Amino acid sequence: MLALVSAPTNLGLRPPLPGSVPGASKAPEALREAGLFERLRAAGAREAGAIIPGRYVDDDATRAPGRVRNEAALVEHAHRLADRVGTILDAGDAPIVVGGDCSVLVGIGVALARRGASGLVHLDGHTDFRHPGNSAACASVAGEDLAAAVGLHWPAISDIDGLAPYFAPTRTVHLGHRDDDEHAAEARGVLGAVVSAREARETAPAAVAARLLAVAGAGYWLQLDVDILDPGVMPAVDSPDPGGLDTDELSALLQELAPHAVGASITVFDPDLDPDGRYARLLTELLVGPLAAVGSALDR
Repeated sequence: MLALVSAPTNLGLRPPLPGSVPGASKAPEALREAGLFERLRAAGAREAGAIIPGRYVDDDATRAPGRVRNEAALVEHAHRLADRVGTILDAGDAPIVVGGDCSVLVGIGVALARRGASGLVHLDGHTDFRHPGNSAACASVAGEDLAAAVGLHWPAISDIDGLAPYFAPTRTVHLGHRDDDEHAAEARGVLGAVVSAREARETAPAAVAARLLAVAGAGYWLQLDVDILDPGVMPAVDSPDPGGLDTDELSALLQELAPHAVGASITVFDPDLDPDGRYARLLTELLVGPLAAVGSALDR
């Protein structure tokens, strides 16, 4: 059975303007209003509650060196999300985590690491591979979550409870970055597979999925950041960049990948950039079928 978890966090994002608050925390309720939860319940899912984050603070002026934005609140949220995801997995169900920003991957990673080795399929318009070893600008975990997930960030983020790496780099794959991503070359040298959005568009979805599956293995976690879509299709994200996938391309990939996943997370949709709800409805139509199939190919 699918278990739906709301994770309305924005703790890993930079403020849109000084003193302001990112809108991604509103995504779970915007997607609920668009019918995503109701339609997944109709497909057999159950509600598994919400993990509410601590208060977002624009702490750029006061944050000490070597710390990320909202670090204490982010780590506390990761612990609680890890507990919830672990409880769902222990019950034999498939968690669907609806974020929020992609810092949720930290808590999810803790939950999976507690249970032993797991692969990760990371679908994102950016590699999210910024870390202290390649940048002096580390601050926002939503741009650093993949690096943290494979153990390359400050220990407070990447080694919670001594569990680093949350996902083995050799079983971690990324797909969706643009050709000018500054950390793609490094990611290719660390991860099991890295595929750009352009490469994905030029290859049949089944062939791309087979390549990712061969590395991640069955029972991986599926992380989808919706900025993998081209901004001509999905502009309601924190960092839109041209050259992304269209809805048919992403749908075809998800249909191949979702059945082999132990769980999935959806992140970085910003309802503040979707005042009439059209993009929430688009995402609902795109995601409901693949999400309903999460774990369906696994022997539970």
